[in-house]
Amino acid sequence: MLRATLRSFLAHKGRLLLSALAVVLSVAFVVGSLIFSDTVNRTFDQLFRSAASDVTVTPKSAFDENSRYGAGRTPTLPAALADRLSGVPGVAAARVDATVENVTVIDARDKEVRTTANAPTLATDWNPGKETPVRLTSGHAPRRDGQAVIDANTADRAHVEIGDTLRIIAAPGTFPVKVTGIAAFTTTNPGATLVYVDTPSAQRRLLGDPDAASSIKVDAAPGVSDETLKHRVAAALDGGKGGGADRYELRTRAEQAESDAAAFGEFLDIIKYVMLGFAGVAVLVGVFLIVNTFSMLIAQRTRELGLLRALGAERRQVRRSVLAEAVLLGVSGSTVGLAAGVGLAIALIELLGLLGMNLDAADLAFGPATPVAAYVVGLGVTFVAAYLPSRRAARVSPMAALADTEVSGVGRPLRIRAVAGLVAGAAGGAALGASATRDGTEAAAALLGLGVLLTLIAMVIAGPLLVRPLVRVLGGAFPRLFGPVGRLSQRNALRNPRRTGATAAALMVGLALVAGLSVAGASITKSFDAEIDKRLGADFVLQTNSFGPFPRAVADRASEVDGVGTLVRQRYVPMRVKLPDGESVRTNGGAFDDRFDEVIRLDYRAGGTAAALAPGRIGMEEKFARDHGVGVGSPVTVTFSTGRTARLTVGALAKSESGGGFGSEGGLMMGLGTAERYLPGSQDSALYVNAAPGTDPRDLRRSLERELKTFPQVKVRDQADYKELVRDQIAVLLYLVYALLGLAIIIAVLGVVNTLTLSVVERTREIGLLRAIGLSRVQTRRMVRLESVVISVFGAVLGLGLGLVWGVTMHHVLALEGMRELAVPWPTMVVVLIGSVVVGLVAALLPALRASRMNMLAAIAHE
Repeated sequence: MLRATLRSFLAHKGRLLLSALAVVLSVAFVVGSLIFSDTVNRTFDQLFRSAASDVTVTPKSAFDENSRYGAGRTPTLPAALADRLSGVPGVAAARVDATVENVTVIDARDKEVRTTANAPTLATDWNPGKETPVRLTSGHAPRRDGQAVIDANTADRAHVEIGDTLRIIAAPGTFPVKVTGIAAFTTTNPGATLVYVDTPSAQRRLLGDPDAASSIKVDAAPGVSDETLKHRVAAALDGGKGGGADRYELRTRAEQAESDAAAFGEFLDIIKYVMLGFAGVAVLVGVFLIVNTFSMLIAQRTRELGLLRALGAERRQVRRSVLAEAVLLGVSGSTVGLAAGVGLAIALIELLGLLGMNLDAADLAFGPATPVAAYVVGLGVTFVAAYLPSRRAARVSPMAALADTEVSGVGRPLRIRAVAGLVAGAAGGAALGASATRDGTEAAAALLGLGVLLTLIAMVIAGPLLVRPLVRVLGGAFPRLFGPVGRLSQRNALRNPRRTGATAAALMVGLALVAGLSVAGASITKSFDAEIDKRLGADFVLQTNSFGPFPRAVADRASEVDGVGTLVRQRYVPMRVKLPDGESVRTNGGAFDDRFDEVIRLDYRAGGTAAALAPGRIGMEEKFARDHGVGVGSPVTVTFSTGRTARLTVGALAKSESGGGFGSEGGLMMGLGTAERYLPGSQDSALYVNAAPGTDPRDLRRSLERELKTFPQVKVRDQADYKELVRDQIAVLLYLVYALLGLAIIIAVLGVVNTLTLSVVERTREIGLLRAIGLSRVQTRRMVRLESVVISVFGAVLGLGLGLVWGVTMHHVLALEGMRELAVPWPTMVVVLIGSVVVGLVAALLPALRASRMNMLAAIAHE
């Protein structure tokens, strides 16, 4: 049996190649994601360790503040601590560090100087310790005010040279610097733009306080461990009075590197999970391909398996023989996939290099878990996919060797499938229906996920039942358009509903996901458009592309522009709110000027804007308030990122559907005076501007853009531009969806090619007879192509129909979050349907060519 298995595997290696490609793709994405993430993690761990001191002292924050949506303030501590700590036993040196993230660097043409669009720009002081991530490669370090060093990657991309004059826009103000040196990274550049100035300038111009520092870096003397130094520094800060160490955060080199890596890890996790998502799609669709391949191979080997049974092979031996072929396929596919995964990881590293993140492909991290995961995935996929076909093979009767059986089980009734599909479909429909009636987002989303899974299973099981009615309709015009060839192609697709259903299932899965998420994306876009039309009353919104904070000088400059009638500032307020029910919620609130009603239209259930923005008051969404037992007049305790705590009174409740959430949980809002009292030094995140009476908004826009030319990070947008910005954010999700669609289509094409190829082999004698009675080569190719097209369109119809059901149900979940508009992207659906025809034509190229090139006499004599 072992020899027979090996001979069978080698005899069908060409037919199994396409199935092996599905395994290769699945394994490659898993391996590529693991190698890539491990390499990036190791590289950045080295970077963060080289950048950290033996002990770092930073101001203690009440909670981690998200710098992108935060208040834009840099927490500081007294710079005098460096002198105090330099005398601690075991301290070799204590240095002031003045680093600011929210800065913008511009050149003489008022263009931003940076590596990539979304990478951060950091300005810091040039004060290298015993270990530093950069080294000076040309020029000299900044020695006085007005001099700066810039990193080499940014200099190359922005064409900055020594002697050029740049301007740094920081919270305290804008100041010019002359580039005196270029510094190169000793490890890797995460894509950030780095600008170094001398320490006194950094304290005064970046932090706005000559006596402040963002942190104190402490180097250990020889023979002193980081942990020992940390305890000594903590004792020195405490001073025996219990009033110092509790205000500061102390981290060793390893702890600081881990903290930096955790802050950067979100970006890395996104890449990793996206790749694993691709791997999941490849695995899911690949299972259908492998099941179909093995089912058809077993059907064609009925006589061979019957002979083995007649010669004494037991059922379990036949079953093991088929599973052994699957294991051989899994091992070979996993091995190739492992190599392809390494190539994929290198390609990703090179791609990041084009985007400004320079990793060294020579430092690939190939851990022991990577090959284990490769073979677990590859063998698992093929073994699971081949299990049912192997059981079917074991049931072949010895008498089948004496019969002229072409395909085993074609005529078996589909009653079991009908019952199983009906049960799964009913359960899935019930879950989707229950999801559409739930008021809670979490419960509705959970039921939606269950309904999607069950209905997908139901369609896979019951797909063959839909082949005859749908294919008769979809291919109904073939006889009229293509004559006997069209009739033959339609009947070939109807001949084996199981095969047609399984082949179309791979395409159905991908298109169902695309259709569902496309409906969700279109609904979100339409909802935001409707919300902007309904709520945004400002002529213009001034903000950055990343929605991050910008200096207050922008508001001062904009308010001086002729034609500005109303200008309302908005700031993000990171906070933690302790509610009467005992729950503590971390969220971002919004702080606004008093003329808020002139630029934003909110509907209130109780109170109003004046009450929400009054000193010591706060406003929130009614649903959030109801869920936590809050009403107008209720006190809530708010902790700000500065550590300051305030007891504020709820002054107003905004209707939840009125858009009062501002993108954060609870829709909390307060006056700028309240925010400034507890969060001093925060920056604006948006400006809302209305034209004065008699001023043409187009003229005002030109004036604003001209006046704010020296702040290129701030964009002036009208309502149409603001909608486009939101659409661009949503488009990122849709691009991912389309990428998944592309992967699913690639594997689905492999499935159709595999099915048609095996089908052509199965019908060798039939094709030979058709050729003998007058079917030309052109007609033979057309017959195979039409069969492929009708199978692809069948899968597309099932996928789009299922995806529409998912998308409509998903819209209810989105409506619970305020996105109430339903939109179905019909143009996308039509394009996908037309694309399925193209998929069918492409998939049929090789099988049709093979069928037309058959030797007529040899085909007739084929056994």
